[in-house]
Amino acid sequence: MKLVVEKEDELLNYLYNHLDMPKKTIKQYLTHGSIFVNNNRTTKYNMRLLPGMNIVIDTNSKSKKTLPFDILFEDDHIIVVNKPSGLLTIATNKEKEKTLYHIVREYLVSKNKNAKVFIVHRLDKDTSGIVLFAKDEKTKNKLQENWNEYVSLREYIAVVHGTLKKKEDRIVEYLKETKTNLVYTTKKDDGKEAITNYKVLKENNQYSLVSIFLETGRKNQIRVAFQSLKNPIVGDKKYGDKNDLENRLYLHANRLKIYYPEIKKEILFETATPNEFKKIMNRGD
Repeated sequence: MKLVVEKEDELLNYLYNHLDMPKKTIKQYLTHGSIFVNNNRTTKYNMRLLPGMNIVIDTNSKSKKTLPFDILFEDDHIIVVNKPSGLLTIATNKEKEKTLYHIVREYLVSKNKNAKVFIVHRLDKDTSGIVLFAKDEKTKNKLQENWNEYVSLREYIAVVHGTLKKKEDRIVEYLKETKTNLVYTTKKDDGKEAITNYKVLKENNQYSLVSIFLETGRKNQIRVAFQSLKNPIVGDKKYGDKNDLENRLYLHANRLKIYYPEIKKEILFETATPNEFKKIMNRGD
């Protein structure tokens, strides 16, 4: 069964409106990995569809390789995924194989032996959330060279220790890095400007859930900003308490809006708040 998308919509809603099929049945197809958009398997109910995309429902497709995390968007030029915490974006001297780049590349090559993948931007190993890769060098160069102009929204969500004195603020700092890769605040004429905006969404007697908007993209910028407020991010053993018992950093890149030159319009990529964040906020009540 094949459909060609006629107008922008979310996957589940589009299928429900264009198929003579109960919504429950469509959800089952999604859950079992039997729906493909532009030849890419997806289980995301709210995957964003654009005109011209192909949708195929194939109940005999279980042998295809899948990713161990969500694909938020994919077409012939880019793939956008939801990176888990604890996974490097790209290789280092110590880690060559177990990286987001390697996993995404392996997935693409399983479908097309000539597939390529290129880094456009990255997240820290311990930060989860939205990462965009290019599938060809031309797209990679165009996005990288114009990244600051193309990106109109970079939003994160985090859980920090304690309660913040200001429930909404704009933090302007100047950052510098040591030889051991530790970022710290310094004087204006000695570091790079880092601007971090935040707003408290929820708080209890132990933690605060905050929404964060970046105006700059410096290394470890968010982690250093909340360290300077003496409200470090939960699970941050580098800039917070080394004895923090949490097994992950509670920082997640949840929204990215970017101008996509291939379609000459902006696209907003979104993910849900991780369940761990909700659980820890309930735990502190």
